[in-house]
Amino acid sequence: MIKPNYKPAALAVSAMIAMLLAGTGQAQTAREAEPATQALQANLLKTLPFGDTNDFADAKRGFIGTIPNATIKGADGRLVWTVEGFDFLDKGNAPATVNPSLWRFARLQNLHGLFHVAGGIYQVRGFDVSNMTIVEGKTGLIIIDPLLATESAKAALDLYFQHRPRKPVRAVIYTHSHVDHFGGVKGVVSEDDVKAGKVAVIAPAGFMEHAIAENVLAGNAMSRRAQYQFGAFLDRGARGTVDSGMGKALAVGTVTLIPPTKLIEKDRETLTIDGVEIEMMLAQGTEAPSEMMMYFPAEKVFNSAEVATTSLHQLYTIRGAEIRDGNAWARSINQALARFGDRTEVTIAQHTWPVFGKARVQASLKKQRDTYKFINDQSLRLLNHGYKPAEIAETLRLPASLDNDWTARGYYGTVRHNAKAVYQKYLGWYDANPANLDPVTPAEQGRKFVEYAGGAGKVIERARADYRQGQYRWVAQAMSQVVFAEPGNRAARELGADALEQLGYQAESAIWRNAYLQGALELRNGIPSKPAVNTLSPDTLRALTLDNIFDFLGVRLNAPKAEGRQVVLNWNFSDSGKRYVLNLENAALTYLEDAANPKANATLTLTRETLDAILLQRISFKQAVADGKVKIEGDGAKVTELLGLFDNFTPNFEIVAPNGNAAKAL
Repeated sequence: MIKPNYKPAALAVSAMIAMLLAGTGQAQTAREAEPATQALQANLLKTLPFGDTNDFADAKRGFIGTIPNATIKGADGRLVWTVEGFDFLDKGNAPATVNPSLWRFARLQNLHGLFHVAGGIYQVRGFDVSNMTIVEGKTGLIIIDPLLATESAKAALDLYFQHRPRKPVRAVIYTHSHVDHFGGVKGVVSEDDVKAGKVAVIAPAGFMEHAIAENVLAGNAMSRRAQYQFGAFLDRGARGTVDSGMGKALAVGTVTLIPPTKLIEKDRETLTIDGVEIEMMLAQGTEAPSEMMMYFPAEKVFNSAEVATTSLHQLYTIRGAEIRDGNAWARSINQALARFGDRTEVTIAQHTWPVFGKARVQASLKKQRDTYKFINDQSLRLLNHGYKPAEIAETLRLPASLDNDWTARGYYGTVRHNAKAVYQKYLGWYDANPANLDPVTPAEQGRKFVEYAGGAGKVIERARADYRQGQYRWVAQAMSQVVFAEPGNRAARELGADALEQLGYQAESAIWRNAYLQGALELRNGIPSKPAVNTLSPDTLRALTLDNIFDFLGVRLNAPKAEGRQVVLNWNFSDSGKRYVLNLENAALTYLEDAANPKANATLTLTRETLDAILLQRISFKQAVADGKVKIEGDGAKVTELLGLFDNFTPNFEIVAPNGNAAKAL
């Protein structure tokens, strides 16, 4: 049977994070902050401008109302979203187990509810990982980015209606192609109204391609890695997760998608929607491959989407994605500054909080622009001097004018891993040292490391001394080598976990903290046994092209099992008239569109609806054949042979220890 277990690009971000509302008791096993960590936190309090409270004023400005803990449940009573459990952030100063800069940011992110921005522009913040912007038109509403899940989007709109006149939604705007900016669309409008022309759906050019197809092929691995980025199994607390870097967490609800009815294809385009003039500006290839910003001249409000927020973003996201272009990013901000800067009184974004006042708006945009340009250009300068990625990360420091500005601090991205991203974009993974051209596997590295050091006991003994000296980065690396050499070595696991934990406590980046603490949790307890959550939704699957689906079947093909086999199948889709030839040869699966092979082993006739039902596991392939939904002409055994060669992916592979799944793939 065909039982793919993949996540479309849009879903790869959120897949497997449904456990984040639950926690696992991680805080009960966590250690105290060590003296070196306490000293680092104390020093940071002296070096950053904690007396500047402008962000708190901006984040609270225009507050209208909210609901208790922003708690949102689905129709079945299942918890979709809540900020309950984050109240510890409002109880005094940062403890030694949390970087004080991150503590400050996490407190700002803990504010939630409906906020008036300016004129007819409102935002609902803290009801999901992203913000929903609501613009009042002459007869109805314009919704910008309807969050990640339908339940949270509906709750956000319901909150607005509690305080403002009820009007129909006339348009939805997707600022870019990430799921947390479109997944809740059916919580605010119906697809029937869109098809009837009652609601326009507007997005930047390339939206559907990137929202759906990007990262389909690596979705399972991204899902597992996302558990680390978002701290999926961590409890909320001063020794667990405090934030996700761009919002408190991810909503765990129903992801939907309605395709755009209009694409913005020009770099500059002005629309009037329900009497509201909006100047659109594309920002392609920045934070997302398909992205746009917009300006509201009547209100003098600039919406920077996710290109300029009150935090340093990521040129490389540690869950895994294509590298982003820091130069293009800086250029887009610079162009926006030139076009809108003198006219803007308020900047809003689809994450974090607004910036008020023309002078502060311009200053923040300049700082954001210059931070990305600095990281891009100076990383290139150093790599042209022959610096390796780790050396660039160790060397590069923002100038004081940026480093002491809150908008350039790395709560999501960091200077260190963004610098490595620039290296990877231009030079790839290889650092030109031939010793690193074809290194041995991590497990073999670990075994040799332990052998050269005279045994695991001696490595651990030396590492304990380094741990007491606060050398947590090295101890984490050394213990990783021992764990990969001896996965069952309890002492190495515990010491490695302790080192990762201290690094987590020190981290200013929320996602670095989450990754470190998640790694510590798994070193101590193994991979949590909570079941995977299937986030594949009918809307996103329906938006996949048949090419996408056949490409992914090629990724799932187990080549060792397929070696020496040859299968040719015609696929005819009776509803659309589309035809494909699928060819297995040389352990590779290829296909041709708009073709048929008269010598094929068999021909399958079905509808796209039936294929989607099979992929969603609503019906087995065998049952679909029995029910007449799939007709096979020719050698049915060849169909069975091919279907038996596909791997099923599960996101339960090891990250901080040798991967047992690797053997299963062979």
